[in-house]
Amino acid sequence: MIAEYSVAAAVAVVLVIGLESLILRTGLFGQARYWMTVVIALGFQVPVDGWLTRAGAPIVSYRSQAISGVRFPWHIPVEDFAFGFALVTLTLLLCRWLALRSTEPEGSP
Repeated sequence: MIAEYSVAAAVAVVLVIGLESLILRTGLFGQARYWMTVVIALGFQVPVDGWLTRAGAPIVSYRSQAISGVRFPWHIPVEDFAFGFALVTLTLLLCRWLALRSTEPEGSP
């Protein structure tokens, strides 16, 4: 059986990276402040997600067939990190792209 949450998480990451690489081309991945933002987001995601998915008394549970089964740390499905990366990155990419567009002179290609 296909672990649909795992597949969706992988597709989300590939789509966001592809969007930046092929269409938006904002240069975000080359900026240290972007990677610091990812680290900060993880700093909040780990304790919150760890609490929500904790072993023994989870608030959020996943069908075992829907995920890969890899959980790290504190029982967090690795797919949650992929979705978190895609969500934060897509938001930053779109904000950066819109900011860059607004500073271009009219008539620019």
